[in-house]
Amino acid sequence: MALFAITRYLGDENTEEQSNKAGAILKKLQADAEARRKRRGIGTRKLPQDTSKKKLSSEKDQVKNDLKPKSGEKIKIGKKSKLKECDETGYADSDNEVIPKKKRKGKLDKEEKTSRENDNSSQAIAQGSESSKLGSNADTTTKELKFRGKPKCVTSGDEEDLELGDNDQKADETEVMGDTQEGAHEYRGFTVLGDYKSKQTEKVSRVLPDWLSSPNVIASDLKQKTTLVSEFKGLDPDIHLNLKENKINYFFPVQMQVIPEILDTVRYGFVLGRAGFRPPDICVSAPTGSGKTLAFVLPIVQALKSRVLCRIRAMVVLPVRDLAVQVFKVFLQYTKGTNLKVGMIVGQKQFSVEQHALVRQRLGGLESKVDIVVATPGRLVDHINKTPGFSLTDLRFLVIDEADRIMEHVKQDWLSHVENAVFSGGRTAPSSLSVYSSCKHHLPLQKLLFSATLSQNPEKLQQLNLFQPKLFTSVVDGGSLPRPLESEGEGNKDDQVTDRLSGPGGEVKGQFVGKYTTPLGLKEYTVEVEAFEKPLVILHFLHNLKYRHVLCFTNSVESTHRLYHLIQLFGDINVAEITAKLQASRRSKVLKKFQNGSIDILICSDAMARGMDIDDVQYVISYDPPPYIKTYIHRVGRTARAGKEGTALSLLQKKEFHHFKTMTKEGGKTYIEKFKVHSKDMEGLLEKYQAALQQLQQVLASERFAQR
Repeated sequence: MALFAITRYLGDENTEEQSNKAGAILKKLQADAEARRKRRGIGTRKLPQDTSKKKLSSEKDQVKNDLKPKSGEKIKIGKKSKLKECDETGYADSDNEVIPKKKRKGKLDKEEKTSRENDNSSQAIAQGSESSKLGSNADTTTKELKFRGKPKCVTSGDEEDLELGDNDQKADETEVMGDTQEGAHEYRGFTVLGDYKSKQTEKVSRVLPDWLSSPNVIASDLKQKTTLVSEFKGLDPDIHLNLKENKINYFFPVQMQVIPEILDTVRYGFVLGRAGFRPPDICVSAPTGSGKTLAFVLPIVQALKSRVLCRIRAMVVLPVRDLAVQVFKVFLQYTKGTNLKVGMIVGQKQFSVEQHALVRQRLGGLESKVDIVVATPGRLVDHINKTPGFSLTDLRFLVIDEADRIMEHVKQDWLSHVENAVFSGGRTAPSSLSVYSSCKHHLPLQKLLFSATLSQNPEKLQQLNLFQPKLFTSVVDGGSLPRPLESEGEGNKDDQVTDRLSGPGGEVKGQFVGKYTTPLGLKEYTVEVEAFEKPLVILHFLHNLKYRHVLCFTNSVESTHRLYHLIQLFGDINVAEITAKLQASRRSKVLKKFQNGSIDILICSDAMARGMDIDDVQYVISYDPPPYIKTYIHRVGRTARAGKEGTALSLLQKKEFHHFKTMTKEGGKTYIEKFKVHSKDMEGLLEKYQAALQQLQQVLASERFAQR
């Protein structure tokens, strides 16, 4: 076959001449190929003539043994290049020829490429001529090597069918990608330094002061953890009579613990602390409606009832006017039968009228007409700077109610004005505790902080200049944790909460709420609605479900006014609205009607959310979602007060659920049950609702025209 190919290549000539030339060319090619193989160190092996099965199997085993790398020898295989490392002399290519190592990375020069092509052609011609002699047996011995998996290095001229199993392939990959050094791996030609695995970052726990990290625990179960007033020791008989007149028969947990703590600091009179030392300040964080107001009113009244001269000895500072009016009324109730006088400065009256109520002219000069002052920060600073005779040098108790909100007003520097007024006229400010300072007896100033959302941030609390404070905070019992519904697919949430509260011995411990607390009898729900369905859902609650004594909160005055008119135009429901624009006199009248049951639903903004004590509120509905967790805590705190039960519902769009869950999780609420409202339940209200919407546009337009 080789001679025939060369003959055709030479062209049409005499047959004898062609055969001679072809034979000469063939010999020359074979001689050149043989010389190159000798020069490169690899001899040729003749193909065996005996093709019996035994010889083939033995030769196949011989090739496999030659392919196995020696100990310490590594095979490097690239994806694109077909070069295999065989020994120290060089690499073998796919045609069983060895290329020196210095050439393995660069390109082959033209001369070497030409020689390789000649070798291939000569080998093909030689194999063709041999195959013509061997006949049919040549087919079994001249097959090309085939590999299953990664190719192996070939070091001989023999070519056999080699089939490598999966185990061989994995072993070779281990050789190629094995460890080159400790902690380093070779992967596809790249060296990976180190065997590092991503580790979860451990959460760093806060390091709080001792008084924050080890608080005094207050139980939040107002039904079981109570004490009879008649069994409570330490209160004067006059205060017991006032409690009986106001139909208070039990003390709640916050009152049971805070009242004795304050009374202990005035055991030997309010002029000096216990044993002459300055008493510690007290911080109380308890749920709304748990009786925090009485916790400071009763001990202050009992401590000051024996005073001789009328001086301002107690002051209560609150963030808003409505709260101040509410606390002022409580003081009036429990100062009956005593000589104590209570004054209020909240800007409700003219400044001159308030001045006349605070100070009077005597022969010896100006003197105070009140013992206890209830004030808002702005009006208080005005009287400190502008009212002659308004002296705080005898102030013994400084109560900061709704302390988290008041701390926002600290930036207005009202507290520094108060402290400057207190420590003036010969009264020295407290200094560091030492033997010298303890020998001098000074009238102490004790600060009492109360809030349902008291911040535990030391940086914020530092602004209040507290002295060795004690913290009283609420705790939720493990058995009172809300259990999610199994139908919602949240059956494992209660287990997660229990695991978090359980101690090393398996017992269920209490979870300190502290920062954000809600009443224990409160039931909380979320309602998924579209924005245009919100008014219709409110009407469904009022007409179909017969909800009464409802407080509905919105985020703006405009939303409050619009919803008020819509419910009023729908009819059959007594509705009223309260906003910051409403005058105080009209606001008090509306609240009285609501408490008497004359108003079914009261629409209001967040001006009513803080601290307002409204009796018998059964439902609190957040028409607009609260923007902050503090706002939510104070909204829902209007119900379930004083150990009663109540319900809070939040109307949320689908896109608002993520923010709401994140916000409530900050307040320790891992699960809030869903309240489903079906569209078919509201079909009977649609016709009348659409008519009310059309009338609403006319009413609002007429109001805008009247304002112009």
